Amino acid sequence: MKKNQNLLLLVLAASLLYAAPAQAEAGAPAQSASQTQGQVQSQAQTDSKPIAIYLDGRQLEPETQPLIVDGTVLVPMRGLFEAQGAELVWNGASKTLIATKDDLTLTYRVGEASADLNGKPVNLSVPGRISDGYTLVPLRFVSETLGSTVKWTPETRTVHISSPVNYETTVLWGVNLRSRPDTGEGSATGELLPAGKQVHVIREVDAHWLEVRTEDQKHGYISAKPKYTDYKSPSLIERQGEALIAYGKQYWGTPYEFGASPDQTNTFDCSSFVKRVFQDTLGIELPRVSYNQAKVGQEVGIDELRPGDLLFFSSRGLDIGHVGIYAGDNQILHTYSKKLGVHIGEFSGQWKDRFVTARRVF
Repeated sequence: MKKNQNLLLLVLAASLLYAAPAQAEAGAPAQSASQTQGQVQSQAQTDSKPIAIYLDGRQLEPETQPLIVDGTVLVPMRGLFEAQGAELVWNGASKTLIATKDDLTLTYRVGEASADLNGKPVNLSVPGRISDGYTLVPLRFVSETLGSTVKWTPETRTVHISSPVNYETTVLWGVNLRSRPDTGEGSATGELLPAGKQVHVIREVDAHWLEVRTEDQKHGYISAKPKYTDYKSPSLIERQGEALIAYGKQYWGTPYEFGASPDQTNTFDCSSFVKRVFQDTLGIELPRVSYNQAKVGQEVGIDELRPGDLLFFSSRGLDIGHVGIYAGDNQILHTYSKKLGVHIGEFSGQWKDRFVTARRVF
């Protein structure tokens, strides 16, 4: 009997000895499966997020959603190149792009595994492709070729591109840094950029605003009026010329009055009209009378005219007695007649005969 009791105790001990590990072993796979399922769901949610691309803190809006191919982000080519200051030429027949920026020339045929950079071959991690009518190229390859640095954050599916920065523009007159390109309520950041401050112009928003980055990495918008910075570009000059003409046209038909006060807009004479348009559009303060206005800026030839240049004519027995604004296409925006008021006329006939000089003030 005692022998049987001892045998029973040994069996119970053995069963207890192996029961705990068995239960733990059974529980472990159940916990691992739950964790794995959660990880898969979390990864699926992450993978479903759209890819966000930022260039120098500004979000880019690609024409179509980027793709990830073998760990490489592919994006529409034109927006990527042009956002980083490169000029792009596309040959649809050969599916070849040529991008130029400063002293760099990149030639690439879509679908190939290498490109030509200044005559030397460079390899792509993933070839470009055409998808749904869009030509997609590797974001990192393009950006780093253009001198930028790229950071990919997989958790948020975000790409940050940082372009090489040259603080090329000097503030000439204290200007407010704004959070958006307007003077409306809430746009002021409270920071005044003083004269002598260097900034980098990220882009020209329009004729009136520049998007900039400061040397202490602040981002915002400042006035593009010539008095505030020494920034100039052919595209900004063209936009500002167009803005001058568009603003002047708002006064179409306003009556002519010789000696009209420049402090009102109910009537104009030739020089008060020109003074008003330049002051309101570009913040450029011109003298009151045409004779003195002809001393401002630099002289340009009649074959060099661009919209916004001032045209001066002899009138009323004076060497210079009339002024108008060149509006492009051989036309003048001006006023001299009570019958016509402010209007656009041809730069021909009597005006060519009475033309004295042209001046450029921006």
